[in-house]
Amino acid sequence: MVKCCVPCNPEHTSTARVNDARVHFKNTFEVAKTVKGMKLAPALKYLDDVLEHKRCVPFRRYRLKCGRTPQAKEFKTNQGRWPEKSVKAVQALLKNAQSNAELKELNTESLFISHIMCNCARQQRRRTYRAHGRINPFMSSPTHIEVILTAKPEQVKEA
Repeated sequence: MVKCCVPCNPEHTSTARVNDARVHFKNTFEVAKTVKGMKLAPALKYLDDVLEHKRCVPFRRYRLKCGRTPQAKEFKTNQGRWPEKSVKAVQALLKNAQSNAELKELNTESLFISHIMCNCARQQRRRTYRAHGRINPFMSSPTHIEVILTAKPEQVKEA
């Protein structure tokens, strides 16, 4: 059994995790890296804009053979994509974490994504049939995703 990272302040955080999600690891990694540190409402709005192709997800690490788009100038790079399946998986996970926060009676307007992590899951095997009676592997690259939302503490003025 895989456990979620332990938040440093559990009463002000909410967590959500999905194991073996059938989404590509590399695309999900780039989506997670882009939304990390954002507040919850702007992150969900950003992911909606990606699904509508109004904004792109910048590809920085896994960018080999990735096309260029002018939408990536927003992030000071020139390569980006619109990975819909990964965006939907991260969006569903953020909504799950938001409902967990509502159950803990946290203020959802002050939540921000303090931790989001993607790990490679075990590859799943299939086979593809080739010419001359050969068979090659046809592997998938699922991922584990976990997210921790933290409520910003209210600042108290010193006396």
